[in-house]
Amino acid sequence: MQALKVGIFEKSARWMKRHARPLEAARWSYEFDGGTKEEVLNYLKAFQNDDGGFGHGLEPDFWLPKSNAMATWTAGRILVDLEVSSSHDVIQTMISYLVNTYDSDSGMWASVLPENNNFPHAPWWGYQEGVQKNWMFNPGAELAAFLIHWTDEEDRAWSTGWASVTKAVERLMSADEMDFHEVSNFKQMIKLLKPYQEMFNKTVSYSYNQVVETVESHILKCVEQDPSKWATGYNPLPLDFVDGPEDALVSEFGSLIDQNLDFYIEQMSEEGIWDISWEWGKYPNEFAISRRYWQGIITVDRYKILKTFGRI
Repeated sequence: MQALKVGIFEKSARWMKRHARPLEAARWSYEFDGGTKEEVLNYLKAFQNDDGGFGHGLEPDFWLPKSNAMATWTAGRILVDLEVSSSHDVIQTMISYLVNTYDSDSGMWASVLPENNNFPHAPWWGYQEGVQKNWMFNPGAELAAFLIHWTDEEDRAWSTGWASVTKAVERLMSADEMDFHEVSNFKQMIKLLKPYQEMFNKTVSYSYNQVVETVESHILKCVEQDPSKWATGYNPLPLDFVDGPEDALVSEFGSLIDQNLDFYIEQMSEEGIWDISWEWGKYPNEFAISRRYWQGIITVDRYKILKTFGRI
């Protein structure tokens, strides 16, 4: 079992304070240095627009200021992680945005907007006709679960959420294979909907347990289970889908969990951070900034995993 190098945590903390975005610096402080939830919310709200959606490069690989589903999903994950109350204004306005931009015909939210092309972005964030087929319910499956998680039966958002979940599940159950990002959205969907299993079984064509089994099957198929390949390219790893030691997938992955934790520690730089494994191939100046933002995001997220598994 790999251990952190002596003094590396302190180096990581200094790097986060010096170089990370204020949002990630606040998240680091909240997780590891006695910071407050309110400070994180303060910086997160800077990315929220008047319509309740999020933009402004919150997802650093595209810099569209306009509200969009993917940036709103990014914010939603942080809000779930912080266990922010549904009555908070940042969530209430976000819910309004999601209800107002929902496509009832497809059950989805547009993953990429035409306006993306007008701002610096990674090539996979470029818009073209029919691009939604590449994204499907990424991030829609999780956005739908947000609506259910933060509302109740008397709210329009509740029925919108269930309508989307129903269509998302049809997609899930008919797919032979699925991009791992979309699989991750489904994994978080079933986690958020676990308290609503009775409603799920009444509303959706498949039972909650059937959906859980199918999601886990997709995860096991898409995860790279050969540790010798983890350092090459952009591969989904076991810990991309496991929240903590209590996750049911821990037993499925077995020793790969400890190997993944060791890999994270081995891959840390001397500064105590992690680099990204992708490039844009254009907008070099903006990409350099995006890369720095991602380093802060990945460092917070991976340290949280290390903490959850008792490695720090």
